[in-house]
Amino acid sequence: MREPVEPARSRTTLPYGYVVELDRHTRVLDSGRALLGGYPTRLLRLTPRARDLLAGRTLRVRDRAGAVLADRLLATGLAHPVVTELPPADPKGTVTYVIPVRDRPEQLERALASIRATTADAPVIVVDDASHEPAPVAAVAARHHARVLPLPANLGPAGARNAGLREVTTPYVVFVDSDIALAPDTVDVLLRHFADPAVVMAVPRISALPGPGAERWLGRYESARSSLDLGRHPAAVRTGTPVSWVPSACMLVRTDALTQADGFDAGMRVGEDVDLCWRLTADGGRIRYEPAVRAAHEHRVELADWFRRKAVYGTGAHPLARRHPDNIAPAVLAPWSAAMLLALLAQRRWSLPVAGGLAAVATVRNARKLQGIDHPLRHAARLTALGSLASLTQGTALLTRHWWPLTAVGCLASRRLRRATAVAAVTDVALETLGRGPKTTRLDPVRYAAARRLDDLAYGSGVWLSALKGRSTAALRPRIVRAAARHRSPLPQERACPREDARPRRTPAA
Repeated sequence: MREPVEPARSRTTLPYGYVVELDRHTRVLDSGRALLGGYPTRLLRLTPRARDLLAGRTLRVRDRAGAVLADRLLATGLAHPVVTELPPADPKGTVTYVIPVRDRPEQLERALASIRATTADAPVIVVDDASHEPAPVAAVAARHHARVLPLPANLGPAGARNAGLREVTTPYVVFVDSDIALAPDTVDVLLRHFADPAVVMAVPRISALPGPGAERWLGRYESARSSLDLGRHPAAVRTGTPVSWVPSACMLVRTDALTQADGFDAGMRVGEDVDLCWRLTADGGRIRYEPAVRAAHEHRVELADWFRRKAVYGTGAHPLARRHPDNIAPAVLAPWSAAMLLALLAQRRWSLPVAGGLAAVATVRNARKLQGIDHPLRHAARLTALGSLASLTQGTALLTRHWWPLTAVGCLASRRLRRATAVAAVTDVALETLGRGPKTTRLDPVRYAAARRLDDLAYGSGVWLSALKGRSTAALRPRIVRAAARHRSPLPQERACPREDARPRRTPAA
């Protein structure tokens, strides 16, 4: 079976001077003769010509061969652009801002002020999505020289953005929600990513907007673990990776790419940003998440409002499952890791030996794929350990988040399930707080745990409501997928042999 070939958009040559740096998880093996990493994990063997192009962990495109290798590293997730090294782009005359809003004139005032501080003369379209009181919205827009596009009926965020998109004549459009405040350099830095002709969208990190509400316990939790904050590391946005989607709170998009994709799905009141990301990447476009710049968001900090919004996020599960059935599963597990989870959940005397045996078999299989490099067993053991941790993390999320109604019922009858759920809840919070640190969460473990469980209850409730409404369990079913079904081997191998006139050849694994 042939691997799918990337569409023509991603085959356009990267410009000279373009710089990429290996991802923090990419390991350089055998004195630079091979790279191990990416999503999914793969082994990339480098020829002497390819090795000479890398300077440590960075590569600067100086010729066709460097462009080919850099493009391959980007496509596989082995490397990311170094945004500070990318050529600057002038937003003047190239960017239009579109802001969907319904009432909320105070928030709109703040958003427009931040835009004018960034690009004073850029066109701004305020799409009034049938406000109950349109006059204050129009007055705020007039003060900031923004055009108002009133809608006769409420279409929701997706429909309002599409209405604004139809009025855009510049090469790029920036969608900004009314509760966002842009940093002065946000758009300038995001534009640099479009030096790669394959990039169709770039988004900043969404951080918490400072204010009195941000200092409450719920505000501090949102500052550490907002659903819109996708972390401090740059990423390629693709399904099956740590950053599989980006929020529409602030996104910079190629106008032609979005128009060709028919814009946002106006039939979705929630999850429309996820749907858009998956459609654009399925068509071969690249989306870059760039945490070097930020956009501040006014998080919800009132408990009832916050809980309700988290539940609303969950209701997008079934509509996404209908449109993208292969992408929405709450957990994606290999057969061996699913069997390992079941063995541990059984809590029998044989549970640990069986789980260890399954991990050992997976290690041996990975080691076979790594033959030809130094210490294949050691690297295979590391991969298995990381895979086991990821599977355990997904298992705890199933118990405490996606399946919590079933878990609650099961705990009434099963002591083992009560014990497993307690361990999952404690482990979840421990990993969260250790990974983020007390300075980041600024909450004691008890209140952090309470907020975390409320977050899970709200989102899981929304998922179940959408599943019941749609009369389908598609959004609740995990996927058991053999790696060979997605790729030609559990650990794909490739040989990077860039030439001046060709793309790298792909060598099937044995």
